[in-house]
Amino acid sequence: MKILVDSTGLPDIVLAAVPILFMYAPVLLCRIRGVDPWQYPMHLPSFRDKEPWLTALKLNVVVIAVVFVPWLFAYNLWQTTIFPWLLAQIGIRAPHWGFRGTWPDDLWMLIGYHLFFVAIPEEFFYRGYIQTRLREVFRPRWTILGARLGWEWPLTAVIFAIGHSIVHPEWWHFAIFFPALVFGWMRQRTGGVLAGALFHAWANVQVTTLDTLYVVVSVHHP
Repeated sequence: MKILVDSTGLPDIVLAAVPILFMYAPVLLCRIRGVDPWQYPMHLPSFRDKEPWLTALKLNVVVIAVVFVPWLFAYNLWQTTIFPWLLAQIGIRAPHWGFRGTWPDDLWMLIGYHLFFVAIPEEFFYRGYIQTRLREVFRPRWTILGARLGWEWPLTAVIFAIGHSIVHPEWWHFAIFFPALVFGWMRQRTGGVLAGALFHAWANVQVTTLDTLYVVVSVHHP
């Protein structure tokens, strides 16, 4: 979709069709199949319904506490050592990336963009519909940290990674498979998509923030 917009000169607002499709295409598919869309977790709980929000927030605190420091270490090692070394092996001089302390221009806009324009629509589609639909085909086989999972779990992660390359291809999109496993686990652990959407948004924001802090990217807003 990104390539189509860039090649045709269409305004970027056309990309808004992507999250709209993510949210409403599954509902249309359910109606075509003659099933109730409410059987699929493609919604967020009301703010007055405190229990699912507290459950999602607590799970995010635990998961972020576990992954944040190792991820910071791995990110720094990749950008400053591993990736430049790999480029040198094929005769390419790597940029001198390192921590510069350049924060995104509008962090709140960045958070809002990734939460409402990216994370929630994608979780509705991939974990709310695709993973639930595949679960109707594959029976649960494993119990992982309180979640009953089957082949729908890794398959949805693969589809999720491939889907990103359809929108805007990048060589590193294969790595999206790994956080997608966390999103899928959260969906089964909690029975909904809220926890995964919050963690999805956090993951996107912290990657974009780190890329800006290390001057890997020069764009400071979505």
